[in-house]
Amino acid sequence: MPSKVRIALDAMGGDDGAAVVIPGAAISLARHRDIEFLLVGDRARIEPELDRHPQLKSASKIIHTDVAVSGSDKPSQALRRGRKTSSMWLAIDAVKKGEADVAVSAGNTGALMAMARFHLRTLPGIDRPAISAIWPTQRGQSVVLDLGATIGGDARHLVALAVMGAAMVSVVFDKKRPTVGLLNIGTEEIKGHEEIREAAEMLRAMDLPELDYIGFVEGDGIGKGVADVVVTEGYSGNIALKAAEGTARQMAELLRNEIQRSWLSKLGYVFARNAFQALRDKMDPNKSNGGVLLGLNGLVVKSHGGINAEGFAYAIDVGYEMAHYDLLNKINQMLNREGGALNSVQTAQEAVS
Repeated sequence: MPSKVRIALDAMGGDDGAAVVIPGAAISLARHRDIEFLLVGDRARIEPELDRHPQLKSASKIIHTDVAVSGSDKPSQALRRGRKTSSMWLAIDAVKKGEADVAVSAGNTGALMAMARFHLRTLPGIDRPAISAIWPTQRGQSVVLDLGATIGGDARHLVALAVMGAAMVSVVFDKKRPTVGLLNIGTEEIKGHEEIREAAEMLRAMDLPELDYIGFVEGDGIGKGVADVVVTEGYSGNIALKAAEGTARQMAELLRNEIQRSWLSKLGYVFARNAFQALRDKMDPNKSNGGVLLGLNGLVVKSHGGINAEGFAYAIDVGYEMAHYDLLNKINQMLNREGGALNSVQTAQEAVS
């Protein structure tokens, strides 16, 4: 574990830039005193915010640039316009150079993935990175991936996602052998696309000591928490994420409307206020903020663009945990050590063919 965790922040990313990033960093620093920040962005915007947080100021260094990646930029445009000059690129570059242990950005997701993949490259044996996130469930929390980094994927890709997700759970939740399931349209072995069925057979044949494969998981199983890790390719994963977020907002609005409908409903709310507060805390999107870009040769965390300071602080916390407990090295060892996961894939493919 490093004595200091160095975190590079894209201070121009997201809807509000430094106005959210800086107070978010201050909140996270209060929880983790061993953080040192590199604040990448326009000095004229960063310094007034930083002056409001003396402790953060003493733990931070500013890297100036006035170039920001737009939320409307396509990944190819962001690479052309912002390469080597934008706050997003320079935050990633700090990780590449070893000046930071992790980069956190609330900027354009496609641009962040493109820049990170182009500049950091992927780990040995990984063809494509993935976006993973912590998902609140009835049993606690799970990790779900891929949530939209790339579309599609063969069986080998899904196996790699399973291993990386298990590594993340072992770091975040301190579980020695996390349970892993593959998202599918049913739990029966005959259901689903060929690559999902093949990945299931491979995971059973490999019988990895780092994870416990439990089979297929249906969409409602994510929220039930039937597995510590739920694996899917990016298209289905992003739809599942957006559907869950939309449903949560819909339920909150319906509940709010019903409470306001009559004085009796309002009175009931008074008596059940503690229960409603506990539910809000559990479903608070701020506390689930921070998607880790897994599979890269470096740590990068993506925050929601429209998040507030408290939510951005949680994204920083995720990056802190990933760096503090050396997630990158753990994934690399699990994937590529002698007899490790990816070295077992060919054997598994032969076993199920």
